[in-house]
Amino acid sequence: MKTLSVGEFKTRFSEVIDWIEKGETIEVTFGKSKKIIGYFSSKKEPNLPRPKRKIGILEDRIQYEMKNWIITNEEMISDEAISY
Repeated sequence: MKTLSVGEFKTRFSEVIDWIEKGETIEVTFGKSKKIIGYFSSKKEPNLPRPKRKIGILEDRIQYEMKNWIITNEEMISDEAISY
């Protein structure tokens, strides 16, 4: 995978198109921090890097408890929103 800044990407656009046609993936960055703003690749390459997601950010900060919760079949299939 090649990494280019926005300026390099604009300057070398024709060359970038050739790389993409050959199956290369191009990562485009922006600013001094080089924040990734996008990826360019051919349709042939489905496995692009994905940003990491935070999971469980509320772990140990929120609690809930459900006691004696019963739902009827009619409520389960009803189109109406159930409000409490």
